[in-house]
Amino acid sequence: VNLTACPTLHWSEAVLLNSVLLFISLITVVLNLLIIISVSHFRQLHTPTNILLVSLGVSDFFVGLLLMPFEIYKFTFCWVLGDAMCVLCCFLINTILVVSIWNIVLISVDRYVAICYPLHYPTRISLTRLKYCVCLCWFCASSCSLFYSKDELIQPGRSKSCIGECIYYLSYAAGIIDLISNFILPVTTIIVLYLRVFVVAVSQARAMRSHITVASFHSATSGTKRSELKAARTLGVLVVVYLMCYCPYYCYSLVGISLTNTPYAFSMFFLCYVNSCLNPVIYALFYPWFRKAVKVIVTLQILQPGSHEANIL
Repeated sequence: VNLTACPTLHWSEAVLLNSVLLFISLITVVLNLLIIISVSHFRQLHTPTNILLVSLGVSDFFVGLLLMPFEIYKFTFCWVLGDAMCVLCCFLINTILVVSIWNIVLISVDRYVAICYPLHYPTRISLTRLKYCVCLCWFCASSCSLFYSKDELIQPGRSKSCIGECIYYLSYAAGIIDLISNFILPVTTIIVLYLRVFVVAVSQARAMRSHITVASFHSATSGTKRSELKAARTLGVLVVVYLMCYCPYYCYSLVGISLTNTPYAFSMFFLCYVNSCLNPVIYALFYPWFRKAVKVIVTLQILQPGSHEANIL
């Protein structure tokens, strides 16, 4: 089949668009790198919940470092890196975006156990167990991406309609599976768990205001600290922002599974990526320890001996 060359943006449009989008990409990389350094360096932050934040930060970091520049280049210029590299980039897109949503699911499970079963939290949620869960999350995301990309791996470039195009194509069946397993199922799980957390948090607040002092109730709620409730509120904001960023893409995929290099499709893809920039902004607004850690890192106090023992909380 004879393919024509794909159209590209005018250089003036490309310069303006790329400048703005690359700035967003840079901010995403820097903010998520600060999350990773903060939790990794300071011993006080080595908690099960923060292990999940690091995993989410790593996936968001790669979104800013690899996926955003890839999407910008793919949309504004002709693809000259070959069909095999295109398939690899699409594989990375799938893997990283799937990891992001399932990391949020793991965070919601962590908050659910912490709020609803505080006495059992230390035994049910441990650093080792969560590390295994994070590794399993990345492995399953890679396996899903491999499944979605199998047709392109067998015959790279089979879906492109013009020369210099790098297109990510999902068959109808694969698109439905992706919609259910990587959007409907995780989002439903997150909402159900968070509603349960909200109900328990409200009931505890009412009980404390009513001066209920029943011993059994007191023992069950004594482990629920104000910081746990604040973390649950942060999760709620995280979920709302995620839905705002991803719903347009998945709603469009219900109508047309094959996303082509149109401005509308590009804007929806990039809106998904912007979520990775907003996540660390949410941490900065709701987590005082993140602001303190950033101050230590930016002022280079992190280079001092024993800085990993600093009081951040």
